[in-house]
Amino acid sequence: MATYDNLPVFKESYDLLLDLYRIGNNFSRDYRFTLGEQIKKEVLEMMIFIYGANKSFSGRKEMISRAQEKVEIIRVQLRILKDLKQLSLERFVGINEKVESVSRQLGFWSNKSQAEPRAGAAFRQGGNGSAQKPVQ
Repeated sequence: MATYDNLPVFKESYDLLLDLYRIGNNFSRDYRFTLGEQIKKEVLEMMIFIYGANKSFSGRKEMISRAQEKVEIIRVQLRILKDLKQLSLERFVGINEKVESVSRQLGFWSNKSQAEPRAGAAFRQGGNGSAQKPVQ
């Protein structure tokens, strides 16, 4: 198991958070301390779920699912910031590419973790003694 800070999905999330801190200073005061802070909080929580998914095998599926929910919340908040003219189209596209990258990586990880047998699952023996399918 890789440490969480070596995971590409964690690195991309971290870069996203740094970008939001950099551009957040340019938001007007009305949005900097409300929506600006809230979106940074959502990204940070998403990163915590990524950390949890990497650390826990039994709770991995749930942690990845919760991180994916955060991605959707972040997408909505970014769209609001763009519509309120707090993000230029160029910045919106750049940030959205990172969000999309995180989303794809989480989706791949989710699919991969569903395909893995549960920890400690009993296996049925095939006719030749080889393991076949986990017993559900």
